[in-house]
Amino acid sequence: MASEVAQAAGGRLAGPDVAVSGASIDSRTVSRGQLFVPVVAGRDGHAFIHDALAAGAAAYLTAEAPRGATAVVVDDTAAALAELGRYARSRFDGPVVGITGSVGKTSVKDMAAAAIGADRLTHASPMSFNNELGVPLTLVNCPEGAEAAVVEMGARGRGHIAWLCSLARPAVGVVTAVGAAHTELFGSVEAVAEAKGELVESLEASGVAVLNADQPAVAAMAERTEAEVLTFGRAGGDVRAFGVGLDGGLRPRFRLETPNGGTEVSLGACGEHMVDNALAAAAAALAVGVGVEEIAAGLGSARLSPWRMEVTELTSGAVLINDAYNANPLSMAAGLRSLAAVGRPRRVAVLGVMAELGARAAAEHAAIGALARELGIEVIPVATGGYGEEPVADAAAAVAALGAVDGDTAVLVKASRAAGLEAVAAALFEQ
Repeated sequence: MASEVAQAAGGRLAGPDVAVSGASIDSRTVSRGQLFVPVVAGRDGHAFIHDALAAGAAAYLTAEAPRGATAVVVDDTAAALAELGRYARSRFDGPVVGITGSVGKTSVKDMAAAAIGADRLTHASPMSFNNELGVPLTLVNCPEGAEAAVVEMGARGRGHIAWLCSLARPAVGVVTAVGAAHTELFGSVEAVAEAKGELVESLEASGVAVLNADQPAVAAMAERTEAEVLTFGRAGGDVRAFGVGLDGGLRPRFRLETPNGGTEVSLGACGEHMVDNALAAAAAALAVGVGVEEIAAGLGSARLSPWRMEVTELTSGAVLINDAYNANPLSMAAGLRSLAAVGRPRRVAVLGVMAELGARAAAEHAAIGALARELGIEVIPVATGGYGEEPVADAAAAVAALGAVDGDTAVLVKASRAAGLEAVAAALFEQ
């Protein structure tokens, strides 16, 4: 009820007390009966209250004077949303799995939700809802009857993950990897590791920390938690993969071995690096009591969020790898190696900027350019000369530079979110 929202958010009810189910910060996608939360950021969400009500919102938060219907008046709508997330978590009895890392967070979240979901009703963050708005929204929108929740957690500075953990109170904490992502904001890879480790520090002794045994910076986080530690990795770890191979569509196959037994796994996701993500997800599912066969079934059916290693054969016969959602040095290298594994004579990477690398930017972009040349991959840089090739101006120019793509061609599209290179993939689909 709206009165319950007001109490949890520390606000005041204005208007009739009505039933409320879930919340949204986007008036364009609000569902009937939801609470609309107008966020004040680049635009002031208060301007869209009437649109949200017209779309079926039952009530809304407001830091301004009420605008009719049912309102909950608060001092700060974002802070009130956080308190609603905290309240929703207090009412949830199932385990919460928190996932962080420099790379692979969303894919591990998708796979973990599928693996746990093979055994019980599981709720997970949509897409990359991993910040101070996305995490409380995930908690608030957890449906009645859910038995587990998987929450992705991102950070743009120290203390961010600790604060998110104060809302979500994870029982299982997964750290995928640590690398040069957001180093412009953190200052160093060591600072990134310090921030990501806040997740395992938040765990109670009864919890489980799931750590990447192949990465020393992550494995060392075992010293920062009182929880049980369960490791995963290709070279070592409690949860491992053996006999990894790829089919013609870049889908991995391997033997999963765990402390609870082993089984064969066929992933629905594409790219050999997805094996590492699958191992992290399997360990998380194991930590909450899911059986090995159920884990394998879930991993096989898992579908990733949009623009992450989407491998498609176009009508021309060309192979398109749309991995345009985001990029950092670790994920860019993985994308190039996936492209190199495609059996086509011409392999082209359309690459945009890797953002927020700070002082490391020039060296990291140059290293990716060198890796592409080593792998025999042609690079078409978009709006950045960092890869060692003459750049084109924009997505349209990149499509023109590609020229005709046919059955002899494989194309990777990848960049940080701000580059918007999904437009290149869309243009190739249209062709």
